[in-house]
Amino acid sequence: MRKKFVVAAGLMLPLMVAAQGVLPSTQMNIDRAAPAPVAKVVRIGHVAPTSGELAHLGKDNELGARMAINALNSMNVTMQGMPVVWELQTEDDQADPTEAVAAARRLVGGGVHGVVGHLNSGASIPGAAIYDAAGIPMVTPSSTNPKLTRLGYPGVFRLVGDDMQMGEQLGRVAVEKFRAKKIFVVDDRTFYGAYLAEGFIEGVRKAGSDITEQAFMREGNKDYRAVANRAQAIGPDIVFFAGMDADAAPLLQELVRAGVRSFFIGGDGICSSDLPRLAGPALGEERVLCAEAGGVTSSEADALKSFKENFRKQYGQDVQIYAPYSYDAVMVLANAMIAANSAAPQDYLPKLKSAPYTGVTGVISFDGKGDLLKPAFTMMTFKGGQRVTAGVVR
Repeated sequence: MRKKFVVAAGLMLPLMVAAQGVLPSTQMNIDRAAPAPVAKVVRIGHVAPTSGELAHLGKDNELGARMAINALNSMNVTMQGMPVVWELQTEDDQADPTEAVAAARRLVGGGVHGVVGHLNSGASIPGAAIYDAAGIPMVTPSSTNPKLTRLGYPGVFRLVGDDMQMGEQLGRVAVEKFRAKKIFVVDDRTFYGAYLAEGFIEGVRKAGSDITEQAFMREGNKDYRAVANRAQAIGPDIVFFAGMDADAAPLLQELVRAGVRSFFIGGDGICSSDLPRLAGPALGEERVLCAEAGGVTSSEADALKSFKENFRKQYGQDVQIYAPYSYDAVMVLANAMIAANSAAPQDYLPKLKSAPYTGVTGVISFDGKGDLLKPAFTMMTFKGGQRVTAGVVR
């Protein structure tokens, strides 16, 4: 089954390459008596937290990137007349800004031609400065801070909508779908949490309602019980949490202990397949609504479904959240390199900016800032301990 997937996934890239005038190596006349050309090594960097609380999400992204590298190596791609060997250099940034800078410097020192990462915005923003100084493009599959693509770096791209856009969509859903009148907003004061909460509040207000109260849980001072007790006093229709699943789970547990039965809404940070395990019975049935940045139409659904099935076959586990986007981030870089017939960033960056690519997450093209055009968001809930799709919004 693995062989079947690699061929199917690999068809996308050669077809696009041929359309741009670069023939796959299988269509070239080869003199079998001639010496085999020296292989050209193209190295893609991947960086995410593969240790610590967010390791399950970082490893998910890494496996998606590795899946793409394996697919590329099955395609017999040539560049400048040489067969290409694709390599993945992985680094652990521990979801920490200081470690992110160190990891970025290791990737630059390792001679990578492009970077996929980081997982979280707090790491991507300082890392982007290192890649920009080295002239190396970076494509993040999951960092959603609006600031990232507003820094003025020409080589920064992302494959998902930003936190403000996601938060605003969730705010609209809270008012229009749940008819919420009392809304309690909690955020973790990270780059991610602050922007997501700001967008949510804006969406609530645009939908004609308002926020009852807002609270914060800062790093190193996360008193879940105090927040739950405050929720008990307010009696909200909805608790909105702008943070990650590692904090959402204990907060849900404390809310249950405090007798709070409100709907619990959050962004992609809580929307992992690990949340049922982390939260246990506190998760409830269809009590939690979350969003993933990204989504596909019905015509695109088969490719994503096939990816997820083959991911499970290869790695023995389900996709957490952004492995498909990490896969496509590698493929977007590779597609631009092949179209330019060069892995040199100055050669392939114009192709990266201009050449659309159809991947397992849909059609990918960028605006002038490096943001995805027409980003989609998938609303998810949890039923029977499993994530189920509630709909896609744009």
